[in-house]
Amino acid sequence: MKISVMDTTLRDGEQTSGVSFTATEKLNIAKLLLEDLNIDRIEVASARVSEGEYKGAKAIFDWAKNRDFIDRIEVLGFVDGDISLKWIEDAGGKVINLLTKGSLNHCKNQLRKTPEEHIADIKVVMEHSRKMGMHVNIYLEDWSNGMRNSPEYVYQMLDGLKGEGIERFMLPDTLGILNHQETYDFCVDMKTRYPELGFDFHAHNDYDLATANVYSAIKAGISGIHTTINGLGERAGNVPLSSVIGIVQDHFKYELDVEVKNLYLVSKFIESFSGIRIPANKPLIGENVFTQTSGIHADGDQKDNLYFNDLLPERFGRKRQYALGKMSGKASVIKNLEELGIELNKEEMKKVTKRVIELGDKKETVTQEDLPYIISDVLRGQRIKEKIKIKNYSLSVAEGLKSMATLRIEIDKKEYEETASGVGQYNAFMLALWGIYDKLGKKHPILKDYAVTIPPGGRIDALVESSITWNFEGKTFKTRGLDSDQTVAAIKCTMRMLNIIEGK
Repeated sequence: MKISVMDTTLRDGEQTSGVSFTATEKLNIAKLLLEDLNIDRIEVASARVSEGEYKGAKAIFDWAKNRDFIDRIEVLGFVDGDISLKWIEDAGGKVINLLTKGSLNHCKNQLRKTPEEHIADIKVVMEHSRKMGMHVNIYLEDWSNGMRNSPEYVYQMLDGLKGEGIERFMLPDTLGILNHQETYDFCVDMKTRYPELGFDFHAHNDYDLATANVYSAIKAGISGIHTTINGLGERAGNVPLSSVIGIVQDHFKYELDVEVKNLYLVSKFIESFSGIRIPANKPLIGENVFTQTSGIHADGDQKDNLYFNDLLPERFGRKRQYALGKMSGKASVIKNLEELGIELNKEEMKKVTKRVIELGDKKETVTQEDLPYIISDVLRGQRIKEKIKIKNYSLSVAEGLKSMATLRIEIDKKEYEETASGVGQYNAFMLALWGIYDKLGKKHPILKDYAVTIPPGGRIDALVESSITWNFEGKTFKTRGLDSDQTVAAIKCTMRMLNIIEGK
């Protein structure tokens, strides 16, 4: 069996509170979904919502028309005669996902219509669609409540529309109310009563059951699943594509056309565009999900991959890591030293592991890049020689003016000075720093991510930890800095990065 995916990040996902994609962002996300991930279908807009929505949809259709993607791009439309149809046609689309009512409560109390009147209105849209050559799928909005409270109404809708040429009937758990048993029973009911129809299942996550409900829908024979990247969506969001991948490929062993090796890359792009951070423990795409913390686990992996499952990080363009801290054992340290190309004898390894555990007990953050410093402390009683040192710097900020930074650094015992302006103190500092590097013809890394951690409680004297991810000559690594001033913490972070590069 093959499972098809309809991703609605650009429609339902954009209904996440605080998320609004520009037309350019929408176009780039559509490219990622169709080209990088090879999603079967994507839903990109709601008809008639705004001029910006129209521009975003049109940009996507203009790009897609010469790439055989038009039939894979869908737009939500409404039961309004030919108005939504014309909106979609003018934008360049060929597929409408028609929003109809899947519960008697919605039909009577929102539309103020009888089921017969609603079906008649839908048939008018269907007549227009046939004349215009448009493909039609139908959302049965609030279908889950419909099956709970008014199943005869749901049957009436399907009986009245099944001969209209509708390609897919889409079954939304609009309010995320279902559990896995209800999902299975309701989907089996649909498949048994209407074996000739195509069905999609659309899960929301209000009870944190969206992934379990998708499992039950597939078990019931539903072959189309709606997802969003990173689980974006209204309220608690939709089922994430990342969760569906594991269910389909590993639990059911069904076919899926998604290019899973690109999942992490696309998820990080969407994180950037949406501003919604991916939780560190989010399966497949979270920062920590392929990191072993326990030394016992690292030891088992080293001996015979005893703590591996089918979700191997390489499948998703990622790499297994081993955390360093109070739970680290010798195996965790060895794994990290292998990455750095460092070998220690048995006694040296014992001393370094002991120091890592001591630092973890003090709640110190220990990273792979810290290991050379720790080794130097433990084995030679001195820190790694710093080839680059800050001698002086001055930072200024003023209302309505750009920030200024003057920096003097020492590189191999020679001093260099530079002044620069920027949008913020750290930006000005970095521009001054790279000004020196450019004059010397030295390569410098690319800043990939910048995170700041401030302890809770509102203390104004609390320490701030800056964590910056860098990329240099194809290698990605992270450094941290600690200070009561956020900018100073970031500067410490930066200087550690420069000395790591110089040391290597």
